[in-house]
Amino acid sequence: MIRAFRPDDAPAITQIYNHYVLKTDISFETVALTVEQMHERLVAIAASFPCLVDCEEGLLRGYCYAHLWKERAAYAHTWEATVYLAPGQLRKGIGRRLMERLIEECRQAGCKALVSCVTGGNVASDALHRRLGFRQVSLFPRVGRKFGRWLDVVDYELLL
Repeated sequence: MIRAFRPDDAPAITQIYNHYVLKTDISFETVALTVEQMHERLVAIAASFPCLVDCEEGLLRGYCYAHLWKERAAYAHTWEATVYLAPGQLRKGIGRRLMERLIEECRQAGCKALVSCVTGGNVASDALHRRLGFRQVSLFPRVGRKFGRWLDVVDYELLL
């Protein structure tokens, strides 16, 4: 079931996100967030943008949200989409369903373009965005460094 984020989702979301922070190069953050930090972050996002979770039998399996892509006024209708799934929940269609719902809610809210920033080599995220109709619009070689490796960033765009 996909539903709107609730503040009491913050502990489960923090656990999901910190997996990516501490064990992968998918997030460029390098220090785990506290539940309080994640709570503040998502409450602020959900006040103005779609913020969704996927739950099944009380288990939060993934989440996604949109937020401003850049802060300048001219970018007000271009948002950035973010999606994360709990370990063990990949390749079950959860990310696709979350993103389809997010795209529709963004469209209804007046967003005209969605951008997703993906770590180069993230094959699953690349495939998901392409299946949803996003197209690659940029490649920034070696702009991040994590676990002693230089990382690329690929930007995808979906015009709504």
